[in-house]
Amino acid sequence: MEFFQLRRVDEAQSLFLEACPKGPLGVEELDLLEAHGRCLAEDVRSAGDLPAFDRSSVDGYAVRAGDTFGASEGLPAYLRVVEEIPMGRAPARRLGPGECARIATGGMLPDGADAVVMIEHTEHLAADEVGVLRAVSPGENVMRRGEDCPAGGVLVPAGRPLRAQELSLLAHAGVLRVRVARRPRVAIVATGDELVDPGEEPGPGQIRESNSFALRALVAEEGGQPVFLGRAPDVRDAVEAKLREALKYDVVLVSGGSSVGARDMTAEIIGGLGRLGILVHGVNLKPGKPTILAVVDGRPVVGLPGHPVSAQVVFALFVSPLLRRLLGLPPFPGHRPAVRARMAKNVASAAGRVDVLRVALEARDGELWAEPVQGKSGLITTLTRADGAVIIREEKEGLLAGEWVDVHPI
Repeated sequence: MEFFQLRRVDEAQSLFLEACPKGPLGVEELDLLEAHGRCLAEDVRSAGDLPAFDRSSVDGYAVRAGDTFGASEGLPAYLRVVEEIPMGRAPARRLGPGECARIATGGMLPDGADAVVMIEHTEHLAADEVGVLRAVSPGENVMRRGEDCPAGGVLVPAGRPLRAQELSLLAHAGVLRVRVARRPRVAIVATGDELVDPGEEPGPGQIRESNSFALRALVAEEGGQPVFLGRAPDVRDAVEAKLREALKYDVVLVSGGSSVGARDMTAEIIGGLGRLGILVHGVNLKPGKPTILAVVDGRPVVGLPGHPVSAQVVFALFVSPLLRRLLGLPPFPGHRPAVRARMAKNVASAAGRVDVLRVALEARDGELWAEPVQGKSGLITTLTRADGAVIIREEKEGLLAGEWVDVHPI
């Protein structure tokens, strides 16, 4: 193929993801707490009803709802208190007409009761008598047996990342081990003669290598397992050896060496490593134009620009969806958390190109404003000063001051 034929972002995403493996890549069984943040590989079903009995959702009195009909502050319904139901114990008896039982939140309803009157809607008359000041309907203030999840029902579906909420539900159901998708192992390689380790003092024309730190963190945030294979100088044999080592992993990320130039041979090397080879070399995107997207013998390979801002933009648009798919998740979630804000300034953009604009958020006059963070893609502080990014689509030629935009968190 001819290198550096610019593709639209959506076209490049589609070409790349369709050629990549679909997830999950494998399954492993973990203890519940170890599985925090991991993606379920299969549905988890409830062995029994949740809750296992009718429970009160408030502090008050368990009643037969019909006994309270017509009750008001001017004409209370008078009921006899026949027991106080302790937490964690079954009621001692069934409620009869005109009877009630004192009950705490979470307490088990006695047979015969079908509602609970909140304690603030009653008046204490005697040790064994209470006045109900407000009528309740059947089922009011009651959590019915199986209402959370019936026996055999799906507690948590496959493909759901396990948050604190899911862990709580699974523990409540007595599920202590779960089967989760194996984390994709992502090899990261940095290339460039100008790079030195972060602990070294750079010489003339040299810079400290930092992209691998951002990429490792981003991979971990997306549920992958990052493995940094180190740096390679701009020497063909050295780069090729690193890439061959990297192809032992599930995904390969190469930082640097993706632009057009005499010494940037990464695309040529990737193209000769195996089938299918390079799918995309160059995306109509700013920053991130010299992106490489390839699949080599079933292994996705992404060549990211060396500039830190460009590398992180490319990761968000291409690597993040890939890792989601390898975990069995939709590559592009239907809901993307974003903040609505007004543009603080006019911003120009080239039609036919996606621009990813870094912005800082500022509250003024009761509204949120997005202030463009100016700077070139090699300036990492444009990311640290930004609160989010605004994506300017191909069909737009810019944004106007005051225009409402979606700000995606960085």
